[in-house]
Amino acid sequence: MHIFTLGIEEEFQTIDPVTRELRSHMSKIVEGGRIRLQEQVKAEMHQSVVEVGTVVCKNIQEARQEVLSLRRMIVELAYKNDLKIAASGTHPFSRWVDQPITPNPRYEEIVNELQDAARSNLIFGLHVHVGIPTREVGIQIMNIGRYFLPHIFALSTNSPFWEGRNTGFKSFRTKVFDKFPRTGLPESFSSAAEYDDYINLLIKTNCIDNGKKIWWDLRLHPFFNTIEFRICDVQMRVDETIALAAIMQAIVAKLYKLMKSNLSFRYYNKPLINENKWRAARYGIDGKLIDFGKQEEVPCRNLIHELVDFVDDVLDELGSRKEVEYIFTMLENGTGADRQLAVYEKTKDLKSVVDYIISETEYGL
Repeated sequence: MHIFTLGIEEEFQTIDPVTRELRSHMSKIVEGGRIRLQEQVKAEMHQSVVEVGTVVCKNIQEARQEVLSLRRMIVELAYKNDLKIAASGTHPFSRWVDQPITPNPRYEEIVNELQDAARSNLIFGLHVHVGIPTREVGIQIMNIGRYFLPHIFALSTNSPFWEGRNTGFKSFRTKVFDKFPRTGLPESFSSAAEYDDYINLLIKTNCIDNGKKIWWDLRLHPFFNTIEFRICDVQMRVDETIALAAIMQAIVAKLYKLMKSNLSFRYYNKPLINENKWRAARYGIDGKLIDFGKQEEVPCRNLIHELVDFVDDVLDELGSRKEVEYIFTMLENGTGADRQLAVYEKTKDLKSVVDYIISETEYGL
C-alpha cells in the first residue's frame, strides 16, 4: 500500500485572559516558536491568529505526537506572554473591525483586492494534507472524495457564535469564508492537465499569482504531492483533530484501493453535494443529510457510521483503527459547536464559553 503521509495545520486564537477578547500576539508567539520550530509556526492575516503545522508524518501516531507537541509549545508561549490559546472556528464575541492586520506584503495585497471580505475573515480552520502517489490520482480522488466532505464537516462544526450572537448555525465559519472567491466545494476535472490549465489561465489573467489562492474545501495542492482537506473548523481537543485527520487519510486510501482494483465510488455532481454541505453547516451531526443513492433524507449520524464502515478495510493497514473509532465518542459527546451551545445555555455568558474553549484546547496536553 502507498504510504499516505499526513500533514496537519491548525489555526488558533490568541486570547486576553482578563477580557476573553481576541488580542494581538504582536508576533511574540510566532518569533518564540520559530526559535524552536522554524517554519512550523506562522502569523496569519489577523494579529490575533497563530497557525501551526506539523512536519510530514508517516502515520497517524506520528501526527498525534506532532500536534500535541505544537499545542504544548503554543500554549506555553502564550502563557509567557500573558495570553491564552483557544481553538474554535470563530470567536464567540470579538468583532473583526477591532482586529489589526499583520503587516506583510502578501496580506496587504489580499486586503487591497478583497477589502472587507478579507478584513472580516476572522476564522480558524483545520487543514489536513494526505500524501498521494501522483497528481493524476489526486485529481480522481478529489472528484470522488467531494461526496464525503459534508459528513466530515458535520463532525467538525465548532463555530456557532459570531460577534456576540448565536447564529443558529453549527458552523458559521464557512458562511464568513463564502465571501472569498474560489471557495467552497471544488469543481471536477478530467485530468491533472486540465486542472493545471485552469490554474495557469487564472495566473495569466491576473486572477491569482499562484495556485494557493484557490481556497476550495478540498484541493490538489499546487506545490506538494498532497490532497488537502480544508473544510473543517479547528477542533477544541487534540483527539478530535486526530480523528478527523485519520478519517480523511482513510477516505483517500480507500478510494485509491478501489481505483487500483478498477472499481470506484459513485460520482456525484457539486450542486447535490452542496445541499449536504448546507445542512452540515446549519445542523451539524443532529440534522439529516441526503443519501443520493436512495434519494432520501437520512440522519447524519447514520451516514457517518456508514462512512466508518466504508473505510473499515483500510484501517488496519493504516494503523488508524483506534483514531477513526474516536468518531463514535465525538458522536456521543457532541461536536465543539454542541458543547459551546450547552455551556451558553447553562451560563448565558459568552465569557464562560471562551473559558470552556480554552480549557478544552488544553485538554490532554
